[in-house]
Amino acid sequence: MEMLGLYPVWFEPTLGSGWIIGIIATIHVLFSHTSVGAALVFSYLAVVAYRKNRPELLDYIRRYGLFLLVFSYVLGSITGPGIWLSTTVGSPRGISALIHSFVWKWATEWVFFVIEVIGVYMIVYLVNKVDQKTHLRISIIFGLASYTTMLIIIGILSFMLMPGNENWYTEGGYLNGFYGANTFAQLAMRTAFMFTMTAVVGGIVASSIKDIDFRKEMVRRLAILGLVATAAGLGLFKWYLSTIPATAELVMENRLPEYFTPALISVMGGIMAYFAATLAAPKLLKPAIAGVMTVVILVFGLWPEEVARESIRKPYVAGGYVYSNQVIGRDVPGLGIHSEIPTIEEHGFTNALIFLPEELRTVTDSNKEAVGQALALNTCSNCHSLTDTGIRPLANYFGDDSSESDIAAYLRAALSSGTTLYMPQIPLQQDEAVALASFIRQLKDQSIAVAADQGNPITVSQSH
Repeated sequence: MEMLGLYPVWFEPTLGSGWIIGIIATIHVLFSHTSVGAALVFSYLAVVAYRKNRPELLDYIRRYGLFLLVFSYVLGSITGPGIWLSTTVGSPRGISALIHSFVWKWATEWVFFVIEVIGVYMIVYLVNKVDQKTHLRISIIFGLASYTTMLIIIGILSFMLMPGNENWYTEGGYLNGFYGANTFAQLAMRTAFMFTMTAVVGGIVASSIKDIDFRKEMVRRLAILGLVATAAGLGLFKWYLSTIPATAELVMENRLPEYFTPALISVMGGIMAYFAATLAAPKLLKPAIAGVMTVVILVFGLWPEEVARESIRKPYVAGGYVYSNQVIGRDVPGLGIHSEIPTIEEHGFTNALIFLPEELRTVTDSNKEAVGQALALNTCSNCHSLTDTGIRPLANYFGDDSSESDIAAYLRAALSSGTTLYMPQIPLQQDEAVALASFIRQLKDQSIAVAADQGNPITVSQSH
């Protein structure tokens, strides 16, 4: 019998693997987008500085660059490998799908990233130490190399939602997978918002300039950049939404909270108001205020946006064929990949798992909760917490009075048919559904007991 090549599950009981990946990735987006935007701003300022003989602009580039060396490149060099580590253990087949499809693209990105890292050191430490033409060339190469890294990563991120061209499934080829309407829309949107981040973080440096007139000039330059970029980003966000597949639109309508859109608009309005205020009264901007605004963008802007982007591609994690729980959910003839759903349907999930103790392959009255836990770890834990904390606690999706048979019937009907909007198709055998239902009922009983001990009212769960 063909076995499923699923890796052992990374189970993080407090937050859940999904939230850990999301937290690391969101922080990294702030670092990486700020550095790319700053690289292009540096190129522009260098041109102005040399054409108009404005050495103070070069000093600002040097100071902002030194700040970025720690803010973006040192901290980014920690969160970047953190993403690789957490996603590799949390979603090994998802990462494998991306690497097998875009290994040379990623290699190319690393080449440009090396140029970028060398460039930021050169642009900072070679001010007034090399001739103007050489330093200007370094500045432009640094900006272009930095933006190229973003272009490549955006194509891969877009593929995680869907391949650029439907022909990729039958023909393969990284061009079919990489380039699509969503790729360019996402690139344009992120380009706009990266300048928003660059303007906010740049205010930390600009607000500490001692020359009052030059400080006002730089604060106002950054404010104008931020206003234009944020307004453009909102418009490009609509373009981005027009390029997502119909399934993603349904997920947005049914799974994102009702307050998501109003909250996002409010955050963007607050950012616009911040830039308008610093434009009108640049002397009011202080390093602490710019620092607080950076955290505001991270928590209230980037985090919801990244969560939404991750959510709308469910139940898949990559390419529209790898489920979030790592099962291959559809045929990809172009890569010689076959769906694993028929194997699960014929032999059962427990019999097809490689890394499963032999005593758990057959469900009995004495081991059904243990089998249910193994099934929950392999089929549910990538998207649901198996405790009361973390992302989407599994027990919360069933009513307090739901019996094992009720839960089992739902699991069989919803998962086996593949008709649920947000969850993968996993055709459990009847005894597997009973085992998983037994474990979920145990989680529910534990949750009720904890709530009773704490004197909290029991919350009626929501359904899928």
